[in-house]
Amino acid sequence: MSKTNQDWWPTLLNVDILDQNARDVGPTDEEFDYAEAFESLDFAEVKADIEAVMTDSKDWWPADYGHYGPLMIRMAWHSAGTYRTVDGRGGAAGGRQRFPPLDSWPDNANLDKARRLLWPVKQKYGRSLSWADLLVLAGNVALESMGFETFGFGGGREDAWKSDDAIDWGPEDEMETWDRFDGDDFLQEPLGASVMGLIYVNPEGPEGEPDPEWSADRIRQTFSRMAMNDEETAALIAGGHTFGKVHGADDPEGKHGSPPADAPIEQQGLGWQVEGADGPVKGSEMITSGIEGPWTQNPVAWDMGYLDNLLDYEWEPHKGPGGAWQWKPVDEELADTVPSAHDPSETDTPMMLTTDVALKRDPEYREIIERFQEHPDEFQEAFAKAWYKLIHRDMGPPQRLLGPEVPDEEMLWQDPVPDADYVLVGDEEVAQLKEEILESDLSISQLVKTAWASASTYRDSDKRGGANGARIRLEPQRSWEVNEPEQLETVLGTLEEIQAEFNESRSDATRVSLADLVVLGGNAAVEQAAAAAGYDVEVPFEPGRVDASQEQTDVESFQALKPKADGFRNYVADEAERDPEEILVDTSELLNLTVPEMTALVGGMRTLGANYADTDLGVFTDQPGTLTNDFFATLLGEGVEWEPVSEERLAFEGYDRETGELAYEASRVDLVFGSNARLRAVSEFYGADDGEEQFVEDFVDTWSKVMQLDRFDLE
Repeated sequence: MSKTNQDWWPTLLNVDILDQNARDVGPTDEEFDYAEAFESLDFAEVKADIEAVMTDSKDWWPADYGHYGPLMIRMAWHSAGTYRTVDGRGGAAGGRQRFPPLDSWPDNANLDKARRLLWPVKQKYGRSLSWADLLVLAGNVALESMGFETFGFGGGREDAWKSDDAIDWGPEDEMETWDRFDGDDFLQEPLGASVMGLIYVNPEGPEGEPDPEWSADRIRQTFSRMAMNDEETAALIAGGHTFGKVHGADDPEGKHGSPPADAPIEQQGLGWQVEGADGPVKGSEMITSGIEGPWTQNPVAWDMGYLDNLLDYEWEPHKGPGGAWQWKPVDEELADTVPSAHDPSETDTPMMLTTDVALKRDPEYREIIERFQEHPDEFQEAFAKAWYKLIHRDMGPPQRLLGPEVPDEEMLWQDPVPDADYVLVGDEEVAQLKEEILESDLSISQLVKTAWASASTYRDSDKRGGANGARIRLEPQRSWEVNEPEQLETVLGTLEEIQAEFNESRSDATRVSLADLVVLGGNAAVEQAAAAAGYDVEVPFEPGRVDASQEQTDVESFQALKPKADGFRNYVADEAERDPEEILVDTSELLNLTVPEMTALVGGMRTLGANYADTDLGVFTDQPGTLTNDFFATLLGEGVEWEPVSEERLAFEGYDRETGELAYEASRVDLVFGSNARLRAVSEFYGADDGEEQFVEDFVDTWSKVMQLDRFDLE
């Protein structure tokens, strides 16, 4: 295999992940509207077709207990369960379980069979039903077909056509090793799973040890990484394990064939073929996890069997037929109480995983599941809402959800905002407000930084953050160090005065929100800075943002959006664990930026003087507040020699080569636009004598893009 640039030069900054924002690699044309196509479906017919798959057992992969429901639940769970709060990546959107590495993770063994079983449904509805929607909808239909009442379903997940190159899955060189915990047994960020190749935790127990207390700690860490609290976690585990069984008829070692990514070409993408099986795999030969057995006496029906078995009986660890640690009942009363999955004349004994016993041994989890056992209705509701959250967590606000089963209830985790119950400002009012903002005591730098702080929290990964809601004025964002709270209070105070005066002066129902005013202030500052450089530009502005309340804002959840570094404002927090230029690229990917867009934004923010704490880092101009290409022209010139100011090499001083005098100060983020070949190429384009006008146009376009990333109401 040919080596990449990163193989040859590991320290080279890789900006290639931004290319996935630059082009659509899929086969659909630009005019295709997935939302419109999805809404044209007969949703009841789609669900009926999916349900028909559930009991149509195939000889080549026979259904346990004659029902594929548990397999589909596992597929949907594992499609959505890769979501992680730290960067919003993973989750069901894109249907990326179809691509490496997820299609070949050990924890996803044999889910390729579930997807293949659904192909006739996908084939029938084609582009109107994405794989991303189908994978999780199949889980909902499976639950309903086995007697469970789901909370709802929203479509709208468009398909990806390749793996997400931006996701860091972990430091390991091989699957199912233990390299992601530090000395305090704390899971490294941004990782969500406790072990490479698992969705959450090892079902045998941490590092293969049947230790329930240790397992409970790992469960709590990993489930919190994907936005689940203790009650939601307990409900998901108990609800999910009410159905189906695990497969460990034999030790997977030496018996599992290659996963899909490495399977022989004649297998056509199906992996994990049981080696030595005579013809199609028999139910008794299935090997997935290496753990064997059902949890309940009726594995294809919603009931209280899981909680009753777990809580009412004692369990002890032993090695099952697959050679893995699992738990068997101490009491003989449960022995042989479950019909065999493939031969009704035979019986099985229920089993438990270490992760199940963990719920019983951990005091907090036990209190929850005992309450669930006493109040089945609470258990049903808790699982329904936790499942809904699991498969919709990365979808963003509910207005993005499609179909007839979208619940009326709006959840706090969906970052709700109120409806605008007033008339939006028009062009005349916008012009008036911009004039009032520019006539205030607020500087271009203050206006730009405040608008940026409000809008740049957006993450395209899970559609969270952004300027809508004006949460810049609420906790936790108003107290983040990067937002310079004291200066922010001054800016917001002035804007609130302008807002109040405008709204009180209106004799009609026209009003302006603070969310709109913050963005409008930034736009006005950019226009004035461009005018000072001799360019007449108008930054596009669409009113309609509203102001959320503190009660509509989950403070703990929003802390995940707090930047550890913001290269656009030249900010680095003490806890930043990566070089700031790497975080800049990562942030740019989450903002859906391309390489030229990122470059234009950084160059423009420097000339606008929009640095954190108003430092001079990267302000390579004699006229800050004027939108010129000075950042690039100065950086690429030959007149400055750079030296690091400390061993950390985070800040640098630039000395005039002729006089030896200190001329400029810079950060790593600034200098990377001259040192990295690809970034330098774009910087040279903007820094040329004829490049300034194009730079101004590109900066304005990209600025406007960031300000409107969360305007789903305009789509």
